[in-house]
Amino acid sequence: MRRRIWLVIGWLFTLCGIIGIALPVVPTVPFLLVAAWAFARSSPVLERRILDHPTYGPPVRAWQERGVVKPLAKLWAITAMASGVVISWWVAMPAWVVATQAVICGTVAIFLMTRPSR
Repeated sequence: MRRRIWLVIGWLFTLCGIIGIALPVVPTVPFLLVAAWAFARSSPVLERRILDHPTYGPPVRAWQERGVVKPLAKLWAITAMASGVVISWWVAMPAWVVATQAVICGTVAIFLMTRPSR
């Protein structure tokens, strides 16, 4: 039963990653990180397919092996988060919503900046 749950989670996040390929605002690699993690518990063959993918495998492996986030990925992520907070402020979302977003995004940005780049 647990194996099936992990398999469903893996496929769900793989689907989200595929959607992220088509939509530039939606990230792909973070979804594939979760998918590979779930597949490691349910289907090593599917995990290997993600890790061996020519485009998305290297960043997933780099994260798994060394916790590496490339500088361009950090820049994109932090820019997207900051843009989201600014847009929320600009469309006059309630102050508590903007503040909550800012705290969460700021925390994630700090986490990203502390990850190794190579």
